[in-house]
Amino acid sequence: MHSEFKFTLLKTDGKARRGEITMPRGTIRTPAFMPVGTVGTVKAMYLDQVRDTGADVILGNTYHLMLRPGPERVGRLGGLHELIRWPHPILTDSGGFQVMSLSGLRKLDEKGVTFKSHLDGALHHMSPERSIEIQGLLDSDIQMQLDECLALPAEPKEIERAMEMSVRWAERCKVAFGNQPGKAMFGIVQGGDQPALRVKSAEALKALDLKGYAIGGLAVGEPQHVMLEMIDTVNPHLPTEKPRYLMGVGTPDDMLKSVARGIDMFDCVMPTRSGRHGLAFTRRGKVNIRNARHAEDMRPLDEESSCPAARDYSRAYLHHLVRANEALGGMLLTWNNLSYYQDLMSGIRKSIEEGRFADFMAETQEMWAKGDIDPI
Repeated sequence: MHSEFKFTLLKTDGKARRGEITMPRGTIRTPAFMPVGTVGTVKAMYLDQVRDTGADVILGNTYHLMLRPGPERVGRLGGLHELIRWPHPILTDSGGFQVMSLSGLRKLDEKGVTFKSHLDGALHHMSPERSIEIQGLLDSDIQMQLDECLALPAEPKEIERAMEMSVRWAERCKVAFGNQPGKAMFGIVQGGDQPALRVKSAEALKALDLKGYAIGGLAVGEPQHVMLEMIDTVNPHLPTEKPRYLMGVGTPDDMLKSVARGIDMFDCVMPTRSGRHGLAFTRRGKVNIRNARHAEDMRPLDEESSCPAARDYSRAYLHHLVRANEALGGMLLTWNNLSYYQDLMSGIRKSIEEGRFADFMAETQEMWAKGDIDPI
């Protein structure tokens, strides 16, 4: 049991980093993938299952949990960990991205953002201080600053305005967060696709001496090469002794290439959302189980997988469940996908420890390129 939040860099291989975040509720092995538990549930999964796939930490969403069941209620019920039966670390995002993307009506100014709930149209106000207050009521272990996340492309002047305000909001969030032993607040580097603005944001946040740093405002529709360019731009300006979190990313290929550039943490709805829509991630690449080629194929998704959903159920059965819109189909494919993501991260960590990350990356990409097994 560790009483303080601490990041330890254990090994580097090129720019790839193997580390550990230790805190009272447990250790996060990095590079880490955080399954998204938006409203206190990783969709279509039991949290015991999520843990068994290898997850050290999950993500909760401040915006959604604020609307229901409400942070004060969660606080009265003992906090999010107690409510959902997950005693391990939880990271909560600030809610800023959802306010920008889901709210049909919003008014944004220096104080914060006033918006209409996408559920019932009720008006709410989210300030930097209120975002931190909500995350405190949820009792999350890693809390994110409130920021303004713009969709790309956007005008440089607008990107600069949002970035500057996000820095000021980070300062207010730091004051509101105060000193919480064993917990951390992360800042979020903004600046869109403008390298100079990204550097300015990173340097301003670094001066605040926060416990961790995220790169936000990517995976919002820009090409992969732009995302990777922004990582290359930002990382040299972030402290090497603190964790780096790329928000909302991504595909297995995104994660491999980002680890190669020094990223430590990821989250994304892709493995869970894809699973509910019939798409499986495997070491041979993506498999659309809806395709007719699987209808009479009694072979598993992957006979070598550590996951029972991939190893013990036939493609024919998975195909039938998905085509029949049975809930079990989405559950099994989500289980497969989260297991694949965690197995990938485990392989990444091991390869960095052994000083062979570049080889692991090449071997993994070669398997994806070969594609799925041939139809019977």
